[in-house]
Amino acid sequence: MATFEELTALALELPQAHRETTWEQDTFRVGRRIFAMGRAEAGAATVKATPAEQAELVAAAPAVYSVAPYTGRFGWVRVELAGVGAEELRELLTDAWRSVAPKRALQEYDR
Repeated sequence: MATFEELTALALELPQAHRETTWEQDTFRVGRRIFAMGRAEAGAATVKATPAEQAELVAAAPAVYSVAPYTGRFGWVRVELAGVGAEELRELLTDAWRSVAPKRALQEYDR
């Protein structure tokens, strides 16, 4: 069972990642590009994914993953944090971060 505090720590460990409050929630970004967002009190977060990844996650665990409101049409996934472990959350965040990170940050991370 992951918490929003764990999500925050994992997201901010990624190179060049930072947190900004936007739309009354925490957004995790690289530069101006968002890769995850949510509110601590919600018990869930929204993570960037491709439409194919979204479909796979929702089909595999519909109680944990769902199509995100508003951004779901672009592949974003709502994650019920109580349904994922820290390592699974780390993988989701890393994949989301990779999709928006600049090449230099990716190279730094892969070293």
